[in-house]
Amino acid sequence: MEKDLPDCCDPKKRYKGNNPLMGLAYGIIPHIGCILFIVAAILGATVLMQFFRPLLMNRYIFHYLILISIGFATISSLLYLRRNKALSINGIKKKKSYLSIMYGSTVGINLILFIFIFPFIANITGNVSAAEIEDLSVLEISVDIPCPGHASLISSEVETIDGVQGSKYSFPNDFEIYYNSSLTSKQEILSLEVFDEYPAEVLDEKTALSYSPMQTTSPAGSCSGGCGGPGTCGGSCGSSTCSYN
Repeated sequence: MEKDLPDCCDPKKRYKGNNPLMGLAYGIIPHIGCILFIVAAILGATVLMQFFRPLLMNRYIFHYLILISIGFATISSLLYLRRNKALSINGIKKKKSYLSIMYGSTVGINLILFIFIFPFIANITGNVSAAEIEDLSVLEISVDIPCPGHASLISSEVETIDGVQGSKYSFPNDFEIYYNSSLTSKQEILSLEVFDEYPAEVLDEKTALSYSPMQTTSPAGSCSGGCGGPGTCGGSCGSSTCSYN
């Protein structure tokens, strides 16, 4: 008489869906389009970015994708329960470990993407070196994005402007945009189409010292002209007072 083997040891049952990694797959698969957009932004593949851009221009796209991933997990779980003749309240109770892993991994991978992966990659997309920052103006804005998944879209869009050197994203929706004020301006940056869908509020502006007007001449009547030079008071070198004749 053939003895039944447990699912983990029976090669006929091992791959019948009882695999916790399926939950991870269901968490990632719906986001493939957004992930490809991010990869294209990093590689500078403009054509591919434009292909997936409409996806991220939808304010609620990530809400839909999360629902899709949970839907995949639910369909897979129902098929698993049916296959194991456990499609009942008692069956669900018996298979609760599997279901917990399935839904836990699906939700977990979504949280990891939104809290860690998407923000991290947004800063790779908008990377600017510390040496460059010293010579650039900074525009700090708060953007009305519904989740961090849209951060890479903002970073890539602002860099389409000639003069913008990079950006830095801070969770949940703040950005620092580094730009050469002799090539572009705050008004040009905020006029981007992406800010029609995701309005931006200016938090702060910092102008680089290298672009600030520098005083190159001394005011009339000052004592900064040196000994006997133009604009001096006629006093001796090192004189602490001025007297006019």
